[in-house]
Amino acid sequence: MTSADNGPDTGTSQPAASDRIQQLRRRIDEIDGQIIDLWQERAAASREVGATRIASGGTRLVLSREREIMERYRQGLGPDGTQVALLVLRAGRGPLGGIDDA
Repeated sequence: MTSADNGPDTGTSQPAASDRIQQLRRRIDEIDGQIIDLWQERAAASREVGATRIASGGTRLVLSREREIMERYRQGLGPDGTQVALLVLRAGRGPLGGIDDA
């Protein structure tokens, strides 16, 4: 959505604030792109770990490793970190076949 003046809607009519908001939004978009790239890279590495483990006769998952990762995310991001970790882990291993995996 654009404002009647010019450019995207920033939620303010003050030009200096609007310019700063647009600058920050561009930076956020850059960061989001990096997060997406890293997410995909991590998922690919995780899938390779799983495939290598299974090919060598190991288990699909190592729950102690997943708990370690979830704790690292919780420590780094606070309470929401656990939910982020669950999404990251799922991206790397795929769904486990639970009810919510449909």
